[in-house]
Amino acid sequence: MAHELRAKDIMTSGATCVGAHQSLRDAAMMMRDLGVGALPICGDNNRLTGMITDRDIVVSCCAEGVDPATVQAGTLAGELHWVDAEASAAEVLEAMENHHVKRLPVIDVNGGHRLVGMITEANVAKNLSDEQIAAFATAVYAQS
Repeated sequence: MAHELRAKDIMTSGATCVGAHQSLRDAAMMMRDLGVGALPICGDNNRLTGMITDRDIVVSCCAEGVDPATVQAGTLAGELHWVDAEASAAEVLEAMENHHVKRLPVIDVNGGHRLVGMITEANVAKNLSDEQIAAFATAVYAQS
């Protein structure tokens, strides 16, 4: 029997966090420098506290006329969804589909609850079957 893919097999390793007390300007510069559209937010204990997207910064800060240098990233953390590094590919897809998220932090629950990577749409497209990808796209992008 073939090895069942786990979250740790699908993810991109080495996710960079923005600190909860860093500014939205810092987060935007990190996104630019890393070439990403979202960052995990880590608190004082270096534990994952949320996610922030470039869209969050634009809609909740810039569009409101607020200086992003004056707002802490943690204020836009929102609801947090993550998956254990040992979760199966099916569990990863289920979490992304149920929460309608395109990016999912991966946590090593048995290794000190550390952030170890991120799973994105690109990871899904590269690692899963056409049927799984089709189901994912329908669930995440379907209008409710």
